[in-house]
Amino acid sequence: QLQLGESGGGLVQTGGSLRLSCTASAPTFTIYTMGWFRQAPGKEREFVAGISHSGDSTNYADSVMGRFTVSRDRAKTVYLQMNSLKPEDTAVYYCAADANFWGSGARIGPNEYDYWGQGTQVTVSS
Repeated sequence: QLQLGESGGGLVQTGGSLRLSCTASAPTFTIYTMGWFRQAPGKEREFVAGISHSGDSTNYADSVMGRFTVSRDRAKTVYLQMNSLKPEDTAVYYCAADANFWGSGARIGPNEYDYWGQGTQVTVSS
């Protein structure tokens, strides 16, 4: 059973930056495609960014393209660097692991993912 834990959320002003981290419990972490999702109050969970199991391909939601960067190390951590933050980025951010996809980037549907972290709150003030 893979366990994921996010950290790095907080309160930031518009235009600021945050870096989220997601650390996995299992040494087999590199077999999973990883995704970052977010959920704002009253809205559905949405895909933000994803990275392949090898780390050599990524994909992003249009709303964060050019501002957010997803990366992973060869150990157990996936990162989401968030720059030029906007109030509409305010949400709980989750990392998730997909155990059944080894293509380019990551799948964007939340139902495709097998393991989830508990989430970390990101609040961007105007």
